[in-house]
Amino acid sequence: MPSSSVILVSRCTVCPEHKSTVKSLKLSVSDLPMLSCQYIQKGVLLTRPHLSLPIDSLISLLKQSLSTALTYFPPLAGRFETDADGHVHIFCNDAGVEFIHARAKHFLVRDTLSPVDVHPCFKQFFAYDGLLSYAGHFKPLAAVQVTELADGIFIGCTVNHSVTDGTSFWHFFNTFADITKGAKKITKSPDFNRDTVFNSPVVLRVPEGGPKLTFSGDEPLRERIFRFNREAIRKLKCRANNQTQKSTNGQVLDVTEILGKMSNDNWNINNGENGLDNGKITSVLEKYLKNNVSKPLDSETGVPNSATEISSFQSLSAQLWRSVTRARKLAPSKSTTFRMAVNCRHRLEPKLDSHYFGNAIQSIPTVASVGELLSRDLWWCAELLHKNVVAHDDATVKRGVNDWENNPRCFPLGNFDGAMITMGSSPRFPMYDNDFGWGRPLAIRSGKANKFDGKISAFPGRDGAGTVDLEVCLSPETMAGLESDTEFMQYVSGMA
Repeated sequence: MPSSSVILVSRCTVCPEHKSTVKSLKLSVSDLPMLSCQYIQKGVLLTRPHLSLPIDSLISLLKQSLSTALTYFPPLAGRFETDADGHVHIFCNDAGVEFIHARAKHFLVRDTLSPVDVHPCFKQFFAYDGLLSYAGHFKPLAAVQVTELADGIFIGCTVNHSVTDGTSFWHFFNTFADITKGAKKITKSPDFNRDTVFNSPVVLRVPEGGPKLTFSGDEPLRERIFRFNREAIRKLKCRANNQTQKSTNGQVLDVTEILGKMSNDNWNINNGENGLDNGKITSVLEKYLKNNVSKPLDSETGVPNSATEISSFQSLSAQLWRSVTRARKLAPSKSTTFRMAVNCRHRLEPKLDSHYFGNAIQSIPTVASVGELLSRDLWWCAELLHKNVVAHDDATVKRGVNDWENNPRCFPLGNFDGAMITMGSSPRFPMYDNDFGWGRPLAIRSGKANKFDGKISAFPGRDGAGTVDLEVCLSPETMAGLESDTEFMQYVSGMA
């Protein structure tokens, strides 16, 4: 809801253009844990449309496009109902979503993007601050707020987290944008099938009045977006994939660097200059070439590709984990946890439809002692994350479902021991595809929902081509430590 510095112009309810053919969807094992989470809040910052489209006409167009989009996504226009047995359903009753038009014309686009930390104004550009997903029993399951800036527009979308995960959220948001741009039909229809492994007869019992938020929400936080360009990501991936080897006298040899120097420099290895014996170098190179020359090279990094290769995102996550843990100044004996949400749609056998609508995610925790995490190299940390992600197959997903059925519970979101990091969202989400008809977004921003010390959200960079933006929420002390961590900051290419 707009604050005192944002002027409310109007609010109304937008209903689907056509009546829903979907009657009811039962919340799944992946949906129910999110009842204690706050609504998702993500939005796009856009330039102002051409003067040929005045604001009143734009608002009317957006309302009509939203109404059409809801016809394809009728659960978002519904409400929750709990039946006599305790099962929670989305009743697709076409009750509609809230639409808010607001003004904040004292803000210029450049001013909102210029501070080092994320500008606090963005928290005012979303509806339903602090609302838990359980409130979908008596509140709309989604809301759109359109806020006018002096020279731009911000479109903030708020959606109940028990109704969508990130994949479904952006599917809807992209569809809304495409229809506004003029699309007559959608090419990717949502799949409302509920005959999946996530469908369960087990009931989640919640206290009277609903579940409670699992983190305080009142702690002081700094929020900053760190940008990583393609070259920085490539270097991190090369480093995480252990493209250094040690000579027998303990010196570190970067194989790719050696190969480059041998071909381009006057580096004389015949007489053992630099203290490196020629035979030992040759042995390292021969072993490297024998093991890797026959493997296809990754087009991004030039690193030999294999089933065991650590991904770019796992490499970046590992570096973040190490640097935040170091900035927290924790005892070496303390355990630290890195939680990463994974999409299960393609991990199941048979696979779910890629446009399955709802939550189809599970959380993968990776645990290490602080001392070991910081004393080992990046490869060791990245390999921990990589192994956990690779191991999360069909059988693991089903074990997770069975575990929840044996102990039904809401998802414990937060940093409970001061040593946790939770990674959400994904650089694979098509956030910058939200072109409403007058250009791609200038930036992606989120509201204040579900943020605490250690909460990270990954966005694609606006430039694409493998660039990544990390929205990092930390205590002020830890953020200051991260900003002075040279191992981390050497890869940061700027602010988003």
